[in-house]
Amino acid sequence: QLNASDDRGIDIVRGPILSFASTRTIFKKGFKLVILDEADAMTQDAQNALRRVIEKFTENTRFCLICNYLSKIIPALQSRCTRFRFGPLTAELMVPRLQHVIQEEGVDVTEDGMKALVTLSSGDMRRALNILQSTSMAFGKVTEENVYTCTGHPLKSDIANILDWMLNQDFSTAYRKIMELKTLKGLALQDILTEIHLFVHRGGHRVQLRLILERPNLPLALPERFLLSTVDFPPSIRIQLLIKLADIEYRLAAGTSEKIQLSSLIAAFQVTRDLVVAEA
Repeated sequence: QLNASDDRGIDIVRGPILSFASTRTIFKKGFKLVILDEADAMTQDAQNALRRVIEKFTENTRFCLICNYLSKIIPALQSRCTRFRFGPLTAELMVPRLQHVIQEEGVDVTEDGMKALVTLSSGDMRRALNILQSTSMAFGKVTEENVYTCTGHPLKSDIANILDWMLNQDFSTAYRKIMELKTLKGLALQDILTEIHLFVHRGGHRVQLRLILERPNLPLALPERFLLSTVDFPPSIRIQLLIKLADIEYRLAAGTSEKIQLSSLIAAFQVTRDLVVAEA
């Protein structure tokens, strides 16, 4: 077994790997196995040298190439292998294993803490265990709030507050409050944007929106200034909002100023609010 930390240049392929693959097992029984982890880090020359070795000694040796990016493995090697794709783990697979670790280590975990672990790990078991260990060592008890705080991820309550401010406050107040929250909790706009996108994109979830209506043609039966209503973003308005969010994410990735992009985010939601009011 050779890892990315080992030297796996063309000399190793032509030397140790070749001599290992070319010798038969004792009594000609079974196969030898060569495992190359992080195979996408191998040079083109080493991969080209490997393809002849795989072909020549297929009778007594099997090769297992493990990689993250299939595009970095040359087509000649790909054609000599059978591909197995491993997707992210589901919550049903992760939870029993996490519970086993929690039981063995005697960690204090709440039910919402477990959900937060599974959500933030995105199907990566190693990441889930790392977050569990870090949170347990830092706070003693693994709750949803502690998990989010430990990873520096914005809390759901923080996202709800940000949405509330963007939709129900004037621009200056919303900007000031969000900047204060970002500074206080050290939140990145990229993370806030990702969470807000999930909120907007999630079907069937409604948005609490207190609309400040100052229109002279309102029916008399309605309150003069405030109308508390629960609204769904209409599809046409939601599409426009998602396009704006995508533009902001692209600009953030290009390394633009977070302050300007935050202004743009608030502006997008305030325009959406005005469109919802107009339709109402």
